[in-house]
Amino acid sequence: MQRKPLNLPFDPIARAGALWERRWGASPAMLAVTSIMRAQQILLAELDALLKPYDLTFARYEALVLLTFSRTGALPLWKIGERLMVHPTSVTNTIDRLERQGYVIRRRNPRDGRGVLAEITERGGEVVERATRDLMSHDFAMRGYQDDDELLAIFDALWPLRVAAGDFAAPPPA
Repeated sequence: MQRKPLNLPFDPIARAGALWERRWGASPAMLAVTSIMRAQQILLAELDALLKPYDLTFARYEALVLLTFSRTGALPLWKIGERLMVHPTSVTNTIDRLERQGYVIRRRNPRDGRGVLAEITERGGEVVERATRDLMSHDFAMRGYQDDDELLAIFDALWPLRVAAGDFAAPPPA
């Protein structure tokens, strides 16, 4: 799924970097963060476009995938927020929408009777399988890269940032 290209005659981030350097000094960090933020915009737009036929956004798709990874197809809302690294309000909104679509149901947690679980429905499981096939066939919108090694290099390059932010404490993957 390709967006309409901007077709600018120059790289605006590189141009900003040159102007930045003249005014405040070189900042590879500014170049990196601006590139990451732009990449995030591009990827979100393309992923959401790929998921539109399923009436999903990438955030809702991620929640469904997370539920399919659980042993029982159900997780407490707090755990969904923790695993997806989003605010509880975002989880509530995401699950509300998925429930209205018939992709999840809410039920009381049988362990404590107070907590709420989100459970994927058969319809939700079917849609996540179809959507995943589409995303995989489009390499999750990561076009422009030659092979898996380049994609894994991106993962590795962002690892220290995620560790420093406190997302997790673990040795790098082998």
